[in-house]
Amino acid sequence: MLKILVVEDNPELAQAYRLALSQRGHEVQIEGTGAGGARAAIQEEPDIVLLDLMLPDIDGFSVCRHIRQESDVPIIMLTARDDDGDVIGGLDSGADDYVVKPVSPGVLEARIRAVMRSRQVGQATEDTASVLAYGDLSVDLGSLVVTRGGEELELSPNELRLLMVLLEHQGQVLSREQLLARAWGSAASLDLRLVNAAVQRLRLKIEEDPADPQLLRTVRGFGYRLG
Repeated sequence: MLKILVVEDNPELAQAYRLALSQRGHEVQIEGTGAGGARAAIQEEPDIVLLDLMLPDIDGFSVCRHIRQESDVPIIMLTARDDDGDVIGGLDSGADDYVVKPVSPGVLEARIRAVMRSRQVGQATEDTASVLAYGDLSVDLGSLVVTRGGEELELSPNELRLLMVLLEHQGQVLSREQLLARAWGSAASLDLRLVNAAVQRLRLKIEEDPADPQLLRTVRGFGYRLG
C-alpha cells in the first residue's frame, strides 16, 4: 500500500482518482489547491504525489519546484495536453514522470509502480558503491552530491538518475529504451521524450559547451554514450 497525495482541483476527477487508487489498496489524500498540495507534500510525507498542472491558485510547475526545495518525494505531473512544452516544463521543475489526462486506472497504477521502482533501483545503487566518476565529473552516492571540477552541480531527480546510469555504463552506447528502463524503471509504460528532455537538461549542467557535448555524446541511430 502506498500513501498517495492527489493535487487536483476538479472534484469529480479527484474522487475518481481516490476511488480507483483506493480499490487498489492505496491510501489517498486529496488537495484541491497548489498551496494545499505543496504543504501536504512536505508535512504529510506521502509516498508519491500526483500533481495536476492547471490549478486555481498556483500552476503545477511552481508547486513542483516548491516541493523540490524541501522534499525528494516522487512526483507524477498530470497534464491535459500532450505536447513537448508541458513535458519538458514538468521534468525541468523536478517531476519524475507525466501522465496525459484522461488516464485509465490501470495505466495510472503502472506509471506509479514504474516511478517507485526507479527510486528503489537508485537506492540499491547507493548501497553498493560510494562514488561514481568519469574524469572530473562525480556523484557521491551517499550524499547524492554531483560535482565537476570540484564545483557542485544542482541536478533534478531525473537528471541525477540518468547521470548515474551513464556513469555506471561509461563508454557504452545505451539506447533511449535502455536508458528509460534503467533510469525510470519501465520502458513499456513511459515515454521516450523523458530521455530526450533529461539529456538536454543534463548537458546544460555538465558540458562546458552544451551545443558541442564532449561528455554526453549522441551516437546517431543508436543512442547516447558517456565518454
